[in-house]
Amino acid sequence: MENIESKLIDYIDGKLDEKERVAVEREMAQNEKASKLYEQLLKIIQEMERVQDVKPSQSLQQNFEKMLAEEMQQAKGKQLFFHPVALRIAAGVVFLLLGIGIGFWLNSSYQQKREIARLRHEMDSTKQAMLGLLTNQQSASQRMVGATVAYQLVKADDEIVNALVKAMNEDPNTNVRLAALEALGKFKHEASVRKVLIESLAKQNDPVVQISLIQMMVDMKEKSIIGELEKLTQQKEILKAVKDEAYTGILKLS
Repeated sequence: MENIESKLIDYIDGKLDEKERVAVEREMAQNEKASKLYEQLLKIIQEMERVQDVKPSQSLQQNFEKMLAEEMQQAKGKQLFFHPVALRIAAGVVFLLLGIGIGFWLNSSYQQKREIARLRHEMDSTKQAMLGLLTNQQSASQRMVGATVAYQLVKADDEIVNALVKAMNEDPNTNVRLAALEALGKFKHEASVRKVLIESLAKQNDPVVQISLIQMMVDMKEKSIIGELEKLTQQKEILKAVKDEAYTGILKLS
């Protein structure tokens, strides 16, 4: 059966008509792999409904949806490295792991220690999944998912920060760079993150990201960037819009 994952999700969501529902049930009865996949998807969807909704910023959501649509258009007639259902499940699992454990109440010390150990393992799996998405060279929309997941983190370690910095400075897609910048902005109160944001101003070559970065630095009242802003205003190859933003930043920080 084609797109069995999609059919199973629609089956779980109750979106199939009678004929399709019977066909899916027959497939599960005859196909052990389909039956196991159904159980896995059902568990994931049930858990996702239980945990608190995790919502990316509106700009991240809009950019991701636009990029996904563009990739699907470009992929017509070509072999896909992913498809929407797989991406939905991958992103869903990551978001699920981010939220899992919220609201748990454990009565005994033994149970608590065991649950903490399990959650630590799952959080490490979440981190690796996020890094895998963020560094996926085949799909900008998957890298966007990785940056969006990072945006939801309460705390980011050096490995995550470094991956986001690399994406912000080097990713070929402007939207991914912006998403990485927005994720880093969540941790701008940390000295190490503040430092890499300041350093990025001298390295950044995407005008859209340059403008967003200047605005973020100005909002942070980071006066140490005035010298770099002055350099930007003097560079011939810099776009006028970036220079104008740099001038505005200098005035606000002076």
